[in-house]
Amino acid sequence: MSSIARTDPFFRAVISPAFTREHITDLAAGRCAAIRVPDCLPADLCGQTLRALESRTFDTYGKKRVNPPVMRFGIGVSDHREQGQVADGYWNAVKADRQAWLDLGLPFDPFEECRAALGANWPGGVAVGRRGGREMGAGVAREPNQGFQVHFDDALREFSGDLLDAALVAQFAFNLYLSVPETGGETVLWRHLWHPADEKFRLLDSYGYDEAVVDDAESLEFKPEVGEAILINPRYFHAVRPSQGSRRIALGFAVGMTATGELLTWG
Repeated sequence: MSSIARTDPFFRAVISPAFTREHITDLAAGRCAAIRVPDCLPADLCGQTLRALESRTFDTYGKKRVNPPVMRFGIGVSDHREQGQVADGYWNAVKADRQAWLDLGLPFDPFEECRAALGANWPGGVAVGRRGGREMGAGVAREPNQGFQVHFDDALREFSGDLLDAALVAQFAFNLYLSVPETGGETVLWRHLWHPADEKFRLLDSYGYDEAVVDDAESLEFKPEVGEAILINPRYFHAVRPSQGSRRIALGFAVGMTATGELLTWG
């Protein structure tokens, strides 16, 4: 990680007891880089969700593209991207995924609880986005015990045209942590947006980049706690460090702000 001191007063993480309209608009405008909300969901909801997930077998993202492997329960649209479009198979995967989450037998919908917490102070709340009138996936439980490579997420670059039926003017990434390791598992965010020259650092056949791509960039590093929710600007390059000890499991989904001020999610 770069040893250069932080100098940009807007490249900061805001810690708040709740997601507020002011903080979310600040994130969209670039006046902060992340919002952290400790104890975002009640401990009993987090515990029930974790125990239900621990009884299930996790799948992995495509190991050729995502290496080291990242375990997951659920699907992501990134695994169903073909030539900049959403492959038809995504919709059958969404249907099967909804049933898999129902089969956990939880008396609540964990992603609905996360959306409610995120949108409690946002006009109109938060809803799942649609594409072609069909509702996108709600989200995924990820377990990156070996870490995530340095990368960025940007639907505008990954998909041709608008991913959702509504035009997006900002994109965020939401994570709610159900289990964290004793050592490692930190999230690192760099003050660096993608530039064409960065492609020389891209790892072969991978979603990720060599960390040299952010050598000169300011960085934020934070170790999440159980029950904490973090909202970041994922267009900044970011990574997750490898874990040691307990499993690192978080509920996650992408969030888009539309031109009319809606907050819409997808997985």
